[in-house]
Amino acid sequence: QVQLVESGGGLVQPGGSLRLSCVASGITFSDHGMGWYRQVPGKERELVATISNRGAPTYGDSVKGRFTISRDNTNNTVNLQMNNLKPEDTAVYVCNAYGWAAMVGAYDYWGQGTQVTVSS
Repeated sequence: QVQLVESGGGLVQPGGSLRLSCVASGITFSDHGMGWYRQVPGKERELVATISNRGAPTYGDSVKGRFTISRDNTNNTVNLQMNNLKPEDTAVYVCNAYGWAAMVGAYDYWGQGTQVTVSS
């Protein structure tokens, strides 16, 4: 059974920092790309950052220069360091694992999410 468990969310003031972590189990972690998305009620899910199985990162335009994604294949963990947080970063942040298999094609898994609130 695949599980993606997020942690590290919370309340932070504008300009502050948070570090989110996602621990994956039930998959061969090093074979999968990992990502973070965020969800605000009434809006579409937004890509925050992804990191390929080889460690190549991509970022959504709204977080470039402020957020950094990293992965630790030893501990099956993907992290998201968030700096200079803004109120518009408030959302539920959801961990994603994606891969491809010959008989299935592209597939992905999702965590439950962790709430990040940026407010003074």
